[in-house]
Amino acid sequence: MFRRDRSAGAEAGVPSPAPTSVPEHASGKGRPTPTRKEAEAARKQRVKPSLNKKEARKRQRAAARAERDLTYKAMQTGDEDAFPPRDRGPVRRYVRDMVDGRRLLTEFFLPVMIGILALSLLPIPAIVQTITLVWLGAIVLVFAELTWLGLRLRKGVAERFGDQAGKGNVMYGVIRATQLRRLRLPKPAIKPGQPPRP
Repeated sequence: MFRRDRSAGAEAGVPSPAPTSVPEHASGKGRPTPTRKEAEAARKQRVKPSLNKKEARKRQRAAARAERDLTYKAMQTGDEDAFPPRDRGPVRRYVRDMVDGRRLLTEFFLPVMIGILALSLLPIPAIVQTITLVWLGAIVLVFAELTWLGLRLRKGVAERFGDQAGKGNVMYGVIRATQLRRLRLPKPAIKPGQPPRP
């Protein structure tokens, strides 16, 4: 009864309102909203684009080289926080000081062996016999000195650190003792004759 007759309006010349249409995408993006996983993957792709195998290997080598340079610099300057895991900790520092605080003949073992090998190539029997005796004497001397050093290291580590010392400390010190002092890494922090640091 109270409804407006649209036909009457049309006859009177009044235009009817245009029908409203709901857009298919109210946001106006024209595409579905990406999921959180897809958005995260897209972000990572923008930050670090995918590389082929050759480029990936090249980048890995560059990163490894930079890490080695950083570690080498730390071992030169004594920055223990950047030392390799095998050189970190108070036990390893104590072992290094025990070795570096002593003058050892063992550190010259490798150069002496190279010299003996070179002289043994000379075609002179007397020199070869002498070199053989020197070589045997050097081996006996090095073995005795390393045995003495190993016992001192074992005793010192046990007295200072007890059961918390861990394993491999004696071998760590023995290997360091066979290296020339100026070539040791980490660099010696004390001079010969000085006691280990607290």
